[in-house]
Amino acid sequence: MKDPKTLLLISLPSFLIFPVFVTLVHLVFIFPSFVSTRHTNNWAVIVDTSRFWFNYRHASNVLAFYRSIKRLGIPDSRIILMLADDAACNSRNPRPGTIFHSAYKPINLYGEDIEVDYRGYEVTVENFIRILTGRLPPSTPPLKRLNTDQFSNILIYITGHGGDGFLKFQDENEISSLELADAIEQMWQKRRYNEILLIVDTCQAESMASLIYSPNVLTIASSKVGEDSLSHHMDSDIGVYVADRYSYYAMEFLDKIEYNSTATMASFVSQ
Repeated sequence: MKDPKTLLLISLPSFLIFPVFVTLVHLVFIFPSFVSTRHTNNWAVIVDTSRFWFNYRHASNVLAFYRSIKRLGIPDSRIILMLADDAACNSRNPRPGTIFHSAYKPINLYGEDIEVDYRGYEVTVENFIRILTGRLPPSTPPLKRLNTDQFSNILIYITGHGGDGFLKFQDENEISSLELADAIEQMWQKRRYNEILLIVDTCQAESMASLIYSPNVLTIASSKVGEDSLSHHMDSDIGVYVADRYSYYAMEFLDKIEYNSTATMASFVSQ
């Protein structure tokens, strides 16, 4: 495969049927040129890039994906979880120590089994790129490293605020689409992945994949260039939006999937 595969999905509830993480666990991709027999292990990098209480939904998006991929077979030892803000412990949280992704199905995503690898001001563009490329200081603990190889399939999920060709980190810095593309190319050159599924849930998310030039990368975006990625609903008790539209319907789909499911990416793109 010479060119990356890029798939754009618009964040409308009537349209979206979402990717099945069983595809990562069992390597069931539908594109003939994207299928590989070299896969032996699965990893995930799950990133919330936003600070502040009013961005509660970005933390809940990340934790909902984190919960789903763990349930479907990827262990904490192979998940890098980056959480920019601790909404669970915010003084404005009426339910201290909890984060919810839905007002209709109140499941606390901030339980005892959560393992946050990078928290608060550790969530930076520099650290994100270093994690992907393996250029971390020697003192970095193994559980904070993406110890992948050429046989690894990697899910990279990013949620936050963005624009045409950039994604904000901590509302202070930005990663550009070129920086992301170059980081993925470094991963390919260093044999750090077999295939990557990149999911970007932010405004103008399509633009973050526009410059990717490395092979074996499938990108799913929540919005087109020039389009906003919208929040879904507010929890009146919490007082903020608790989910973005794309990620909310992704969870609606994933919650119906079991580890031994035969569902594939085909069931996603054929809808």
